[in-house]
Amino acid sequence: MKNPIPKGFEALDTRTPVWSRFFMVAPLVVIGTREGHDYDLAPKHMVTPMGFGNYFGFVCTPRHATYQNIARHGAFTVSFPLPDQTLVAALSASPRCGEQEKSKRVLEWLPTLPAPGMDAPFLQDAYLLMECSHFKTVDGFGENSLITGKIERAYVKREYLRISEDDPQLKLARNPLLAYIAEGRFAVVGETFAFPFPKDFQR
Repeated sequence: MKNPIPKGFEALDTRTPVWSRFFMVAPLVVIGTREGHDYDLAPKHMVTPMGFGNYFGFVCTPRHATYQNIARHGAFTVSFPLPDQTLVAALSASPRCGEQEKSKRVLEWLPTLPAPGMDAPFLQDAYLLMECSHFKTVDGFGENSLITGKIERAYVKREYLRISEDDPQLKLARNPLLAYIAEGRFAVVGETFAFPFPKDFQR
């Protein structure tokens, strides 16, 4: 027996990708890699911790330099931009459309700083920085792949460091986060609330 579509819902055609048919909250990061004798930066929003350990993953395509650079050099950096760095993060995508070598154009436009422990750049002034060694890449999600890394070193700006004595709501109000609203919008997250976990909940 086929059940009816829930009231108030619209069925989406899954013969084409569904992701452009609604809004969804996502992080926004900039991935840094070594590219030849220079470097590459690329924004990504399909990103996530890989469980509760020190592993991180993001979606990429073999057509992009980021994928090839990580396969070749075995490492990448992750920079989490601040809300006032939205334009800077967006600029790191624009060289894909040009004819010039991407790494040179990105470095001309974007403020960067070298990672202390590997040969790859960070986005300057981001609030969270991570150096990752390549863990594994899983191909086959259509034309896309999942690239994962082990977090070898991480650095967070002091005002964003979680301390048990701090009031989380006040801390985030003073130090808001950047959220990407897929596809094509962004938000500044400063108003937050405690999540109503059940009593004695454990992850």
